[in-house]
This record gives sequence, structure tokens and C-alpha cells, in this order.
Amino acid sequence: MTKLENRNAKLEKPSVPSLGRIRDFTDLQAWQLGRELRQQIYALCAGFPPAERYALAQQLRRATISVTANIAEGFGRYSYQENIQFCRLARGSAYEIRDHLITSADQHYITLEDFKRVEALATRVIQTVNGYIRSTQARQKAANGAKA
Repeated sequence: MTKLENRNAKLEKPSVPSLGRIRDFTDLQAWQLGRELRQQIYALCAGFPPAERYALAQQLRRATISVTANIAEGFGRYSYQENIQFCRLARGSAYEIRDHLITSADQHYITLEDFKRVEALATRVIQTVNGYIRSTQARQKAANGAKA
């Protein structure tokens, strides 16, 4: 299997916690859940009325792209602190998604069932990003302690 095939096979795996070593941002559970959220948001936005195609639907799509993009960018940064800052941006985008979902439900663009399901996933993304931030902070403290 070539490297590209191997990488693509990893992307097709379902969102499950990674038990092995984290070698790429795609191995992070926070990114995997964010990807699942993005897929569900895109499916919801497809059912929005045409008048919202370039308004609320676009805002939802941009916010959900921001979650996974910021996790990926933070993973690629050199310092722990930069990684944490990008994770905080990702978390903020997940909160923005929750607000847009409330608006979508209030306007009856999505069903109450869809709202509950996707909002619960957005909340899980936030919790997982918070855990990743705590883990990164712990690694930072350990690294700083090893230098002293």
C-alpha cells in the first residue's frame, strides 16, 4: 500500500478514539469528531431554504471548517502554546456552531431531532477539544519540568 493509499484509508475510518501514538492531526479524536460534525452540518445546510444559502448556511459551513482547520494548524505548530491557542479558536468556532444551530431551529430550517443530534455532537467536540487542551498543557508542563 502506498503512502497516499494508507493516508486515505485512515481518513475513511470511523470516528473512534485513537489508542496508538498520535502521528498526524487526523489521529486526534478532537479532529475526527470535528470532521463528523462538519459532515453533518453540510448535510443539514443542503436542506436550508435558498434565501439562507449565502447567509446562515454559509456561516455554519465556515464555522465547521474552522474547527478542523484550527485543530490541524495547531497540531502543525512548533510550540505547545501555539497549539493550545489554535485549539481555543477551534473551540470558539464550535460554540459559534451551537449558536447557529439554535437560530436554525428557531427559524424551523432544521427539525428538533436534527438540532438535538448535531448540537450534542458540537458539545462533544467542545469537550474533546477541552481535553486535548488539558493534555497539551500537561505535556508542556512535563517538557518544561524536564528542562529545569
